[in-house]
Formats: sequence, C-alpha cells, structure tokens
Amino acid sequence: MCNFNALSNEEKSIYHQKILKCADSFGGKSFFLHLLEAIRANKPHPIVSADKRFDMELGSIKWNKVIFNDKLQLLLKARVKEGEQDNFLPNVGDKNYKKILNVVRTLKPIVFQVTPSDISHGSAFFVQPFDVIDENKTKLNPIFDALFFCSVETIKKALNYNEAKA
Repeated sequence: MCNFNALSNEEKSIYHQKILKCADSFGGKSFFLHLLEAIRANKPHPIVSADKRFDMELGSIKWNKVIFNDKLQLLLKARVKEGEQDNFLPNVGDKNYKKILNVVRTLKPIVFQVTPSDISHGSAFFVQPFDVIDENKTKLNPIFDALFFCSVETIKKALNYNEAKA
C-alpha cells in the first residue's frame, strides 16, 4: 500500500475507497491527514504507548493491548519484506519465521478504534493490524499500514486518486 504508484489502477481504486471511507469517518480528508501528521510527529511511536491510546485535538486512537517496542521493530522490518514476497510471514525455514509469527499472533487480536473528538464530524472506525488470508499467508492491513506507517504524501495520493484520470 505504501508504494501507491506501483499498484494497478484497480488496486488504487480499492485503496482509495477504503481510505476515503476512513477519512470520512474521522471528519474528512483534512482532519484525517492532520491525524496522520500528528502520529508521524509523535516520538516514540504512538503504538508503543503504555496508555494504549493516542490523543490529539481532533480525536483519538485507542486499542486494547499494550504493544512493546520489540514487536514494533519486528513489525517494521517484516512490513518492508512483505512487498517483496506478497506475504507478511517469511518462509517457514527462515530464521525470523517464529519471531514474525509471534508478532502476528500477538498483534492480530488488537483492535484500534479511531474516533473524532466531535461526533458531528464523523463516527469512528475500527482497524486490526492484519488480514489473515490462510494459515500460510498473512497481509498487513492496508488501513493499519496507512494509519501508522505510510508517508502522508502517499496517503494524499490515495485519497485524491481519480479513476477517470488514471
């Protein structure tokens, strides 16, 4: 998802619709992009917050389990390789297989609730870190990836994608 230009027009359209729906649920494109910029500016990374929440003036993100920095670091390394192998999980024989599988097992049940401060701006939306395709294939949820890791410029491209011009 973070390499939006490399996607097919069909994939771009799908991601555009998904991200636009999330943005609308948070108050629109501007509010959503402001949220992403606040997440990127926060150090340390917000998902390792012991409070299991990230607050800003336009809204908040809450989740149901503490995520430790070691899991975040493994997640960041594995997400880079996902694009190469079309699977978040490495091959069974790889030395990092058990560690990455443990990350998936740890993070899969976590639900992130993204809520605007003012309900009149939108409802909330929920996202989980992974889409499990089958026991051997797991993908990073593109909305989770967009929310916490993709560049804001990439998300702007996805939000403003126009099928007619593609």
